[in-house]
Amino acid sequence: MRQSLRQKAITVCDQKIAQKGTNVGLSFYAFFKNKNDDPVYLMEAATWWIETHKLDHFEKAVKIKAMIEAMN
Repeated sequence: MRQSLRQKAITVCDQKIAQKGTNVGLSFYAFFKNKNDDPVYLMEAATWWIETHKLDHFEKAVKIKAMIEAMN
């Protein structure tokens, strides 16, 4: 996953955690607007989420953040 997408995902995780607490779940769709304005990034995130890590549709934001930070 490219650095710009990793940073965007971490930012979204931080926002969700701040708003709803450490138990909040999210899907990779949370990293994007409600319209498909960047299909390349969407597919990159989907591939990382579904094919690479075989994650459930919803996962804890703290888990996703930790996984992404471990990639650095």
